[in-house]
Amino acid sequence: MWQSLLTLGFTAVAFACDSCYGPQDHVIRTRNVYPLAPGQGNLAKRMQPDAQNASYGPSRGPLAWGELNVIHTTDTHGWLEGHILEKNYGADWGDFVSFTKAMRNKADMYGVDLLIVDTGDLHDGAGLSDATSPNGVLSNPIFDNIDYDLLTIGNHELYVSSVAYEHFYNFSRVWDEKYLTSNVQILNQTSNEFQYIGRQYRYFTTPNGLRIMAFGFLYDFTGNSNVSKVFPAQTVVQQSWFKAAVAGYPDNCETQVPIDLFVMLGHNPVRWNDSESTFETYYNAIRTAQPNTPIQVFGGHSHIRDFAVYDEMTTALESGRYCETAGWFSMAGLKSSNYTGATLPAGVPHPTQRAISSNSTNDPNATNVGASLTYSRRYLDWNKVTFEYHATGSQNASAFDYYKGLQVTKNITATRTELHLNQILGCAPQTWCISCAPYGSSENIYSGLVPEALVGGVVNASRANNPRFLIVNSGGIRFDLVQGPFSIDDSYIVSPFADIFVYIPAVPYSVASQLLNLLNTNSEFNGKRKRDLSDDIHARNLQTSDFSFEPIRRDDCQSPHPDQLLGKRAVASSIKRQSIALTPGYTTTDDFGSDGDDTLHSHIANYVDSIPAFIGANASLTSSLTATSPVDLIFIDYIDSDVLPALALLGATYTMSDIQYYINSSFSTNTYLNVYAQKAWSANITNCPVGVGVGGDAGT
Repeated sequence: MWQSLLTLGFTAVAFACDSCYGPQDHVIRTRNVYPLAPGQGNLAKRMQPDAQNASYGPSRGPLAWGELNVIHTTDTHGWLEGHILEKNYGADWGDFVSFTKAMRNKADMYGVDLLIVDTGDLHDGAGLSDATSPNGVLSNPIFDNIDYDLLTIGNHELYVSSVAYEHFYNFSRVWDEKYLTSNVQILNQTSNEFQYIGRQYRYFTTPNGLRIMAFGFLYDFTGNSNVSKVFPAQTVVQQSWFKAAVAGYPDNCETQVPIDLFVMLGHNPVRWNDSESTFETYYNAIRTAQPNTPIQVFGGHSHIRDFAVYDEMTTALESGRYCETAGWFSMAGLKSSNYTGATLPAGVPHPTQRAISSNSTNDPNATNVGASLTYSRRYLDWNKVTFEYHATGSQNASAFDYYKGLQVTKNITATRTELHLNQILGCAPQTWCISCAPYGSSENIYSGLVPEALVGGVVNASRANNPRFLIVNSGGIRFDLVQGPFSIDDSYIVSPFADIFVYIPAVPYSVASQLLNLLNTNSEFNGKRKRDLSDDIHARNLQTSDFSFEPIRRDDCQSPHPDQLLGKRAVASSIKRQSIALTPGYTTTDDFGSDGDDTLHSHIANYVDSIPAFIGANASLTSSLTATSPVDLIFIDYIDSDVLPALALLGATYTMSDIQYYINSSFSTNTYLNVYAQKAWSANITNCPVGVGVGGDAGT
């Protein structure tokens, strides 16, 4: 049945212009909206038009423009409303629509090419994508308002079968040949055969004549549901279709097609020393077959800003996560007999940096090709000040805002309201971060908030007086909680997973009291803080070339108005320098150095190594408890395969039949913070101050 609903959704999205801006009737709302605590009165709402704007703009001047330029997004995870409470990242998807439209116009004006690309993971992280079933049925059509040239799939599109089919029946048909899933197939329910969700490759010519062969590779992911297949990299490079495409014979063409540039998209870390990256395998295969052709890589999955040099003709860009970063890449010096655009566009900076790598493996014959290539990369903070500066050279909203962008902003507001995401449940009195403060401190979310929230939020009234131990995995916490209004959306942002609270009654106190320590010290269990969510703790505070730690994982419906075009607008050639107090944020070091961050920030400390795999709390314990006293052992169903063997090691044998729902079959890790917030944070709910954000003064 749901397949037919998805098909109807595709028809609405693909062929009805008005449907770009309205919710689809077939969406199933699954979010439980919890009533406000007594005395809280009417709902207090916070919508993205009230988001914080950046206190200052870019620090490094205008962007460099080459023959080929690329805007890159990755790992948006549903954050299309932007970061409501964080100044650095307050722009929404409508602002990004306006930005990309303006940059397209600039590229046309300069006579160069601009590609816009995305490398996957569109949900599991914010309510806009996660409050529907399947995930993404309302957020994907909003996402579709960007005029992407190339996209690829992420692992979060494959965990749940209904989400995978949403991408197969709807998303892939919106994007057609632009959606590349070179190593991912899905079971076609009609033919009962596996087929590629998108296309295996795209061979195309840019407006100015560059001939590009593009692929899209997911890393060797194994956590997909059984309706999809992910082919390992070592398998793909031996497949005949891949060899033919690399050699310039796509679709078994008898005549070889010319290739000026290979583009590899991947939901895939760009660093080869990342254990999950498979880019090296694909790179070696292409470089062996095509020693003199440049390759450009765009990665994702590890949630960091990074730029890696593979050889003189190959670099790789990774552009962060969660609508915190828009990546900018440009290159010049491409040798193409077919290119008709400007070589060095007038009035703007140009790429100047060579790709030099001590590990270069390119063929010596390629030296002349590599010597001509120069590159530039920049990591743009996701805020309107940044977008306006690079789009128009000023903070002139009337010059920046594009009709379609404004409509997308309105659509986001309406959708968030429809899904009750802006329902305020409490006023968070401080900021708790994942890794900016050490575990054990009151500012760390795992020690300063989670235990208290577990005790206050996970309560079965009929068993409230029973002594109880509670255990969750730290990988279930996905993001910082920022001081200010705490909404339904924030509950998705901080704790997006619906892991159900279960328990075993009457566990001896001597056993239950030892369990948390055993889980955190026994190597058989403590790796389970990984949830294969990728590097959620690869935070914006890291120097992102450092991979020495183990992170937690577990157009257009209307033509533009004439004065929106850029042809008569002066291009900014400099940025005003002034003394400003830097806000905390990204401080990135990559293979090109430490000048990639578009906006300067102060460094945020990182204490990721201090975080345990499991977090515990206890309640109703009394001094009269003895070793044999019965207690309720409460945990989440996600970790039952760890808890049972750990209990056995402690001499207590239990089976799955001993596990019961603690409250009910729907009370989950995506629920308890809401309950706690209504109990503990009811003060100042209608006049709730917003803090300075992560990395600011302690306790704010």
